[in-house]
Amino acid sequence: CRAVARRRDVFFMEKINGVIVPSTVAVDQLKEHADGVVSVDGFIHRIREMTGFSFVILRTMRDEVQCVYSPEFSDFRWRDDIVEGCTVRVTGKVVGSKDRAGNDRFEIQIHDLKVLSSPAEQMPIVINKKQLDNVPLDTNLNYRPITLRNPRERAIFKIQEGIARGFREFLQKNDFTEIRTPKINFAGAEGGANIFKLDYFGKQVFLAQSPQFYKQTMVSVFERVFEIGPVFRAEHHDTSRHLNEYISMDFEMGFIDNFTDIMNMETGALKYIMALLRTEYAKEVALLGAKIPVIDEIPCIKFMDAKKIITEKYRKNITDFNDFEPEEEQLMCQYAEKEFGSEFIFVTHYPSAKRPFYAMDDPADPAYTLSFDLLFRGMEVTTGGQRIHDYGEQVAKMRARGMNPDDFESYLMLHKYGVPPHGGLGLGLERLTMNLLGFRNVRCASLFPRDINRVTP
Repeated sequence: CRAVARRRDVFFMEKINGVIVPSTVAVDQLKEHADGVVSVDGFIHRIREMTGFSFVILRTMRDEVQCVYSPEFSDFRWRDDIVEGCTVRVTGKVVGSKDRAGNDRFEIQIHDLKVLSSPAEQMPIVINKKQLDNVPLDTNLNYRPITLRNPRERAIFKIQEGIARGFREFLQKNDFTEIRTPKINFAGAEGGANIFKLDYFGKQVFLAQSPQFYKQTMVSVFERVFEIGPVFRAEHHDTSRHLNEYISMDFEMGFIDNFTDIMNMETGALKYIMALLRTEYAKEVALLGAKIPVIDEIPCIKFMDAKKIITEKYRKNITDFNDFEPEEEQLMCQYAEKEFGSEFIFVTHYPSAKRPFYAMDDPADPAYTLSFDLLFRGMEVTTGGQRIHDYGEQVAKMRARGMNPDDFESYLMLHKYGVPPHGGLGLGLERLTMNLLGFRNVRCASLFPRDINRVTP
């Protein structure tokens, strides 16, 4: 009995060392294994039965690879339970050939196929073509967990990864620190009615319209900060350009000489992003037929000068002298492309009445602000500018707008105890993706869009 008890005290434990040895190969590694036998994991994307053999298109995380089944290759035999949608592990010989353009291509002659999981039902829509033909947008969004498996739909969000990655890499190379700010706030940064109210243990708080207050606060800590995260706007707009939750790419930088420093930083970031997409995301760019702009420099024009051009050159009657209408944004982009060969244009010095309370007014004309929008292919994608850093000036502007500074005590702490001249911007990830890829609806550039009618899937 004592011997048995001693044996029970002995435990055999594995040790986890963080080293992952893949048991399969990636599609882009097939060339290295030409004429050898490999295993590849993936989804059965499409089956094409021919006379005496079958083509099996396997979908992996970023690629598709053609596999060929024939009884001549091995003792393995096809079964009726192997259908489109199965996740499988294919083992077979890598065979190389040339495509019509003379490029190397590789396929796998199937020696064995292991089913890892099977679909319980047939797909409700066809996803195994290059794009979702004749699928209405609502249907696409209703079946999002499935439609995102389509190679073209998937490529959209690989491109979006590249945009966010480029933004992050460029700013980190320029001494920015990435931060994470709260999304439950005591007040709305932008003010107005487009703010979601939240019952927070009996108190009223708000979902963040932007990380504005917090990124300004962090300028006094790190000098240069950025964040990529969700923001929420309770706008009752049911348009092709509005979402109620979207991803904002924000940065804030201190010790600026003037607000053009911010525009220069964004221009540098966009150059970096576009170069990254052309090189490391060329596969997705080609699949989507995207036209990636080459940025040398971006023209800049004052708001009232832009309004004058719209009036005189395009004969449009101006009804709003505080902001642009969508058609006016399109006209200014047409103007920038024709006159400067640029698909981007900065519009600066927006009226103070239009901009938030923290925007710095232009000392030369306080009716206008040291702020800007960036327009791209007919739409505003960025809003930014210099912020007020002087405590007295900020309190005075709040009071002039009928605001109570006591309600913003924690925000004003950064002004009261010293903050350098600073400014920043917010760049909408979905809008930039939408215009970059030529979509007509911003929902196409959102993984799981949230608008006034949609909170699922």
